[in-house]
Amino acid sequence: MNRLPTLDRYLFRQLVPPFVVALATMLIALLLERLLVLFNHLASAGSSLATLVSLLTDLLPHYMGLALPAALCISVFLTIHKMSEGNEIDALAAAQVPLLRVTTLYIKVGVVLGILSVFLYGYIQPVARYDYRQGFYFARHTGWAPHLQTKMFATTSKKAMLTADFVDHGGSYLHHVFIRDVKNDGSTQLITAAKGILTISEQVRATQLDLWNGQIMTIKESNTIDSPVTITHFDHVTRVLDRAKSTKSFRVRGRDERELTMFELVHDLRNGNKTISHLSLRSELDFRLTRALAIPFLPLISAAFAVGQKRRRSALGQIILALILVGFDEILLFGHSLAAEGVIPVWLALWVPEFIFCTGCVVALLSRSQLTWRKSKQPQNKAAS
Repeated sequence: MNRLPTLDRYLFRQLVPPFVVALATMLIALLLERLLVLFNHLASAGSSLATLVSLLTDLLPHYMGLALPAALCISVFLTIHKMSEGNEIDALAAAQVPLLRVTTLYIKVGVVLGILSVFLYGYIQPVARYDYRQGFYFARHTGWAPHLQTKMFATTSKKAMLTADFVDHGGSYLHHVFIRDVKNDGSTQLITAAKGILTISEQVRATQLDLWNGQIMTIKESNTIDSPVTITHFDHVTRVLDRAKSTKSFRVRGRDERELTMFELVHDLRNGNKTISHLSLRSELDFRLTRALAIPFLPLISAAFAVGQKRRRSALGQIILALILVGFDEILLFGHSLAAEGVIPVWLALWVPEFIFCTGCVVALLSRSQLTWRKSKQPQNKAAS
């Protein structure tokens, strides 16, 4: 295997740190926004921290699809801009190394990320989207609603009653708990505990009550006055308050075209789908392809706008670049919805903007590379004259 040239190794080392930082920053920012929404919903449902982590994990592929091209664009822009400010681009141009040659490595990185994005958009995201919807449905609709108020008597089943002297954290943390539970054999359990926590258990698909530092008094059914009584002390015990009646808590995957993998979309396009229209399937497939195919062209437009005049520190290039990228993404989203509704053809809604964007990226880089090449020749011409 041939090693990368020295220039490419240098360019790659310059690209990795800003790429990692940009990717991590964008993922954290996107997840934090959804974290607040999920936390409010799950706290009201009394779900556990494990449920929140699981849902955020299912959201990660979706936000990775947004953060990956943005991180590539930002990292290439920062790297080329830094080299331009340090006169490295001019030095390379004077040494017969044009800007197009400098950007070649980043184009290759874009091609690799584009291939990975096909797998991300085509396989990981659809399955993760369904898992997120299923997990969120389960967190909101499974089990008895674990909410109490201070000194309120709650009926957890037909024969069980629960109360607590003090309740906080939205009705999930209990202090001085008392439970009366009548069993099927006629015996009665009286349970007291110093504290308890109500959560929804994903393992048993039910509301779970963890109790600490208490005792269980079991009174056997008897017709005599002196009924047999058993007292058991415990440090920690877990009780299931309510079990889900059915293990099938959510619909099967595939009712939404965004939950179908790339192979499933192609299969349904050929054989038809009873619940999803042909236009929606075609629009979804082409939308994923256009997003993935645009990624290798991002380094071209980023490098073109990163090279600027040395003594003019203007943010105009960053603003124009951001507007172009955001506008292109919004045009694809809008075209995707129009094509799915049958308003305009798929090729006009998605592939025409794709062609214009990719062509514009190539033209922008070639123009900037030619301009940089001419500037590098000017000092030599002056010196010769």
